[in-house]
Amino acid sequence: MKYIEWFVLFIIAGLGIAVANLVGFQVGFFDSLPGIIVLLAISMLAVVCTKLIPLKLPIVAYCSLIGLLAACPISPIREFVIQSVGQINFTAPLTMVGAFAGISISDNIKMFAKQGWKMIIIGIFVMTGTFLGSALIAQLMLSLTHAI
Repeated sequence: MKYIEWFVLFIIAGLGIAVANLVGFQVGFFDSLPGIIVLLAISMLAVVCTKLIPLKLPIVAYCSLIGLLAACPISPIREFVIQSVGQINFTAPLTMVGAFAGISISDNIKMFAKQGWKMIIIGIFVMTGTFLGSALIAQLMLSLTHAI
């Protein structure tokens, strides 16, 4: 993808995050705007890093590293990053991620249907295992920390 395409997608995602944050969590658009700009800037820097740095890491890895560096204690912009991104509820961006994931797999529906009933059973086992595993780990950690 070209940088302009990434930029347009990020603008669309930013608007979606703002709407989700407004509707779902009653955070005003202008209150969300600095945090959205920070998140989109980090994301765009990650895209640029994947193009410029010869180490072939996924965009998510670069995004995580840049975000950690921007919010680390020695960063001069730490307070602004933490305060502005703190206005964005964690689940607001997930709305857009789910929408993009749904769009990206929509052309593979026929291939999924060819897999038949076996894929449904595997999906149920994967979701059940993930839920139970998460619940067990949470129970263990909460018990070890005496939170429950």
